[in-house]
Amino acid sequence: MTFRMVLNLCLCIWLFVLAMPASATPLELKGEWYKAAEVWDYQLQYDMSETGLPKVPHPQKTGGVFLHQSDIHLDGNTTYVVDFKNSSVIERFTHYVFDDNGDLVLKLTGGISSATDNPFMLRHGREIKLPAGHYRIISELYSSFYLAQPQPYIDTLDDYRQAIKPGNAIVLICIGAMLILMVYYSVLGYVRGQRTDTMYALFIAGNLVYNSMAMLVAPDLFGVHWFYLVSIPILFSNFAYVLFVSSLLGIKRHIYRKLHALRRWSLGLLGIFLLVALLFPNWSMEMDRYGVGVIMSYGLLAGIVCSYRGNRTARMYLVAIVAFFAIGSYAITNSGLEGVYTIYIEHIGLLAVTVEMILLALVLARQFAQLHYEKEYALNQSEHNLQIAYTDALTGLPNRYALDKELEHLPQSGLLVFVDMDGLKFYNDNFGHKRGDELLCAFASAMRSELMKYGALHRIGGDEFAITFPSGDLTSIETKLHAAMQTVHAQGFDFSGISYGIAMVSESADRNVLKHLADTRMYEHKRQRKKRSLSS
Repeated sequence: MTFRMVLNLCLCIWLFVLAMPASATPLELKGEWYKAAEVWDYQLQYDMSETGLPKVPHPQKTGGVFLHQSDIHLDGNTTYVVDFKNSSVIERFTHYVFDDNGDLVLKLTGGISSATDNPFMLRHGREIKLPAGHYRIISELYSSFYLAQPQPYIDTLDDYRQAIKPGNAIVLICIGAMLILMVYYSVLGYVRGQRTDTMYALFIAGNLVYNSMAMLVAPDLFGVHWFYLVSIPILFSNFAYVLFVSSLLGIKRHIYRKLHALRRWSLGLLGIFLLVALLFPNWSMEMDRYGVGVIMSYGLLAGIVCSYRGNRTARMYLVAIVAFFAIGSYAITNSGLEGVYTIYIEHIGLLAVTVEMILLALVLARQFAQLHYEKEYALNQSEHNLQIAYTDALTGLPNRYALDKELEHLPQSGLLVFVDMDGLKFYNDNFGHKRGDELLCAFASAMRSELMKYGALHRIGGDEFAITFPSGDLTSIETKLHAAMQTVHAQGFDFSGISYGIAMVSESADRNVLKHLADTRMYEHKRQRKKRSLSS
């Protein structure tokens, strides 16, 4: 919880710093906006009020041709830059600069669809170097749609160069992070074959294309100028995000019936938005905006519901979607940033998506860590269970099941020895079962010490043991058995003894027959010992 609070606090501080205006405030070009028909041809009129075009408060988000008229005084010793605040999503623009006599002295063009090179990377800024005096600037904009409300402003060259650095750094860092995460999730989806990773890779890809175009990365670095790459990719990435969330949180019909139905409704709405955008391209950006609102709302609601029902993944995902929702809501509901010139609405949207991607990467890393822990726990538990299944609880020796495994690998030169502990009943009846258990443990310890690495001792029943002896040396095994019993007697078990039977592996390829031979010979040895005891 502390980590999440610190992370969210850092994000808030970051956004606050980014929103701070530059130390030298640029000059917003105050003036009037006019709307023209798309077929209207500007004839270099000096005064737009005489054209008969209607005034508007700002360019409409559904696009069109708009002209802005403003007057400015320039210092002849200073180089200026004219640019737009609030948004960089402008298809084409032209700045016409007139002197006091109404003569055109400068014409500056650009825009996402324009092949004109940008003198400032990732910016629409254009330099103005003119003699001192009063000038009129008429900015003509054409776009099929606008993300926010572009507003021309002017700044000195030196201040402008410094002011655009933070925004450009944000763009390059976030685009780089998107590219890395897209490749990461694509590879992950291919390797794991899970829809969750594939859908998120598609979501990132859509946002990567959109932001690369909107923030002028693709036009400046790759010469790509198709304006509709600003809006179309988001329409498809929204579908991918809904499918990603439902897959990540395991939203199935029989588990989350209402959320599953909400997913269908969300996909249906996104389908309608896509259809509207295809039929009315100038509405495509608005459909993007509504679509992002749908996916953020669906993700937030799904995260809350699944978290409430104990879904651990949903609790971690909720951190990411809350950050995405908070920052993204600001981006899709605002048309401008008051007092901020070089940070655009696009920057806020880019931050929203990147923050969510990074937080989700942390969620995924947490999942991997949890899976690794669960896998290690399962392996340890499996090994523990296997050890219990193949180990005698009292003596710690391998048991009958382990003996069967051992016999599979015993060479032809090996021996199988069955041993029966005599005297166990005597100690159980006269001194209690605890003493009988001590006898068994004493023999197990002594025999194991005698065998060392040359053989393996198993407990296969109450007072029965088995020895696998790879070397096939009869004299050696009998010597070790007698030495073990001497150790047992030295520990106070004078009335104990052993009977044993030996079978050679070469006598039969069938391991069951081999055990039967050793068992039969053991009981024969026991009968012979009893006869000798009675005769004496």
